[in-house]
Amino acid sequence: MPGSLPYWRLSSFYLWYFSFLGALLPFWGLYLRDRGFSLTEIGSLMGVLMATKMVAPNIWGWIADRTHKRLQVIRIGSVLAVICFLGIFTEPMFWGVALVMAGFSFFWNAVMPQYEVLTLQHLGSQSSQYSRVRLWGSVGFVVAVVGLGWYFERSDIRQLPWILAALLAMIAISSFAVTKPSIEREPGHGGLRKFLQEAKQPQVILFFFLCFLMQIGHGPYYTFFSIFLEDFGYSKTAIGWLWALGVIAEIGIFLVVHQMLNHFSIRALAFACLAIAALRWWATGAFPQDPVVIFFAQLGHAATFGIFHALAIHLVHYYFSSKTAGQGQALYSAFSFGAGGAIAAYLSGLVVESWGGSVAYFMAAAVMVVAAILSLGLKPLAKVQGTSDVEKAKYG
Repeated sequence: MPGSLPYWRLSSFYLWYFSFLGALLPFWGLYLRDRGFSLTEIGSLMGVLMATKMVAPNIWGWIADRTHKRLQVIRIGSVLAVICFLGIFTEPMFWGVALVMAGFSFFWNAVMPQYEVLTLQHLGSQSSQYSRVRLWGSVGFVVAVVGLGWYFERSDIRQLPWILAALLAMIAISSFAVTKPSIEREPGHGGLRKFLQEAKQPQVILFFFLCFLMQIGHGPYYTFFSIFLEDFGYSKTAIGWLWALGVIAEIGIFLVVHQMLNHFSIRALAFACLAIAALRWWATGAFPQDPVVIFFAQLGHAATFGIFHALAIHLVHYYFSSKTAGQGQALYSAFSFGAGGAIAAYLSGLVVESWGGSVAYFMAAAVMVVAAILSLGLKPLAKVQGTSDVEKAKYG
């Protein structure tokens, strides 16, 4: 990394942001069940968390692109997320919890797409090095899931909200340590017409749809994986380590994925990730009682999230010009983690409640098979109109 790059300041935000995610995803469902919520209610509440990604990133992305105050948007969103989350300490019932989750996640979900743009602006022509900054988010996730898995084995999971509040506070604090890039490539906002012109390209639509389907496939995992394993006798410590294993594999792939982007085609990487996802979810549903199978299934996270997410960030950076970069990142977040995550969480709750966790994973595997077939439609493209400041990606 060049000396002018604020590597550790950029990385610290990812560290705390994904530490929060590492505390939330594996243990929030267990916390809600401990409070007496049903599986369907848990699925609906997790759906609320994801649904805000369909709205918040686009609103804040438009504001950031139009005002050119991206860093201020990140800071304001981080602080307001902390304030909204404090409502959980009133121990509300279902609709109260839904309101708290909608409130804090409206701001929390908005900051990361804008921070991704800020990071890429700092990186400039070295955008392929993004994964080396982002990997610290994975480190934070691993420390959180392993540490809290061990902690909640010995302590009451009702303490989780206090831990989450502290991590949200650290996200806000770290946002004030980051500075603007020395050269901001935001000469003006591109406007809705320019953004739509870039977004409506057939290959852009296809890839975003694949991102949507990938998140549909992850629905049972992000919503009920911890509950699923606990029902099969896994301890919270073991659950924490299994979550961590997937992210450790993700860290390993982040160190080399920039080389993969240079040596393999977009189509080949997308197909491989989706095919591995299909195998991963089938194995999880078929052999949940076998720790060895679950161990190897979790290693698949290197592809189903690590490679695929890096690929998506790389393509969004390619597809959208610097003037619409914030809206492009927001659209990616809205389509995949937002719409895909919300629908998947809600449907997973219904399926798990009615037919059990294994059926939910089998359905996820089927979705991934369909997505892998569709990924073969990715074709060589001419340079996307309006994108002139990034190196052309490899296609075909």
